[in-house]
Amino acid sequence: MGTKQKNWLYSFLGAAVASVMLAQTPFLKGGGVRRLDPLGGNEGGSSLVQLEGGGILDEDNVRTAREVDSHSTGTPSWSNPVGFEKDVFTFARVIFRTGVSLANGSGYGRRLGWWVDFPDADLNLSYRFQQLTSTRVDPDGRSLKLTDPDLLNFPLLYMTHPGYIIMDEAEVLALRNYFAVGGALLVIDFWSTIEWEGFAAQMKRVLPDRRWVDLGVDHPVFNSVFDIKGPMQRLQVPTMQFWNQQFDPRDPNSRISTAYRGDGYEEMHVRALFDDKNRMIALAIHNSDISDGWEREGENDAYFRTFAEKICYPLGINMIFYLMTH
Repeated sequence: MGTKQKNWLYSFLGAAVASVMLAQTPFLKGGGVRRLDPLGGNEGGSSLVQLEGGGILDEDNVRTAREVDSHSTGTPSWSNPVGFEKDVFTFARVIFRTGVSLANGSGYGRRLGWWVDFPDADLNLSYRFQQLTSTRVDPDGRSLKLTDPDLLNFPLLYMTHPGYIIMDEAEVLALRNYFAVGGALLVIDFWSTIEWEGFAAQMKRVLPDRRWVDLGVDHPVFNSVFDIKGPMQRLQVPTMQFWNQQFDPRDPNSRISTAYRGDGYEEMHVRALFDDKNRMIALAIHNSDISDGWEREGENDAYFRTFAEKICYPLGINMIFYLMTH
């Protein structure tokens, strides 16, 4: 892989993880974004997508999370030592197209895609990763397509809402090559059986001989930095606006989400793909919105204390650390 990736990986492997308590940091209010009529995602061939805050983004031109206005309570800023700006971990979000990949695809789901929780989740998690470990992290993040020439400079890629992802042959080949040279993929926040099948079908094109493996909470990814206890269902995080605060885990009929997310949405899964050397190359969290805990951390103190502090940030840091060291 590229020199930038190698330098960062050597630095990362030598970093000692700091055992510090997670504490909420007040973020400054960010600038507003324009509110325009919905465009319905990017399935129609346009490069314009509408963000959750109402702003319009041209996915052909965006490069970083920092250049996009916060649609939550603002995002933190920080800098790295002069001369070492490139020796950092960069949170790299994949830009992808969406469409009807399944015959019975739902209409609303196709309006969600790579831009969900963007840019707040990227920058908040990046800040917490730097705050809670000794790793230096890029303060801007990166957003790129799988065919971007810079792809191999980023050892870890992030995807969100890929249930209706459509990859062309060039993207399939690029992602296959990315895995072959040591890259890893983290996937979060997609719900229901139909969205899993849509995503898995596209990944099958990339790695036809690989099979997804369900992980239990006894897997090392759950204690690589923070010791996260099960059962698995306790780690399910609802989207903040759908949080059922009367949820009772002792009641089998009680649901943590007030919204119906599609057939099969009730049970959280963590699944992984492994290469021939048993190296984890892809990790997918299905039916849990842990990225909402990063995005919304300043909006609701109860949500922060219940999910962001106890699940979303610890699990996010664990996943990054494990994927980058295994």
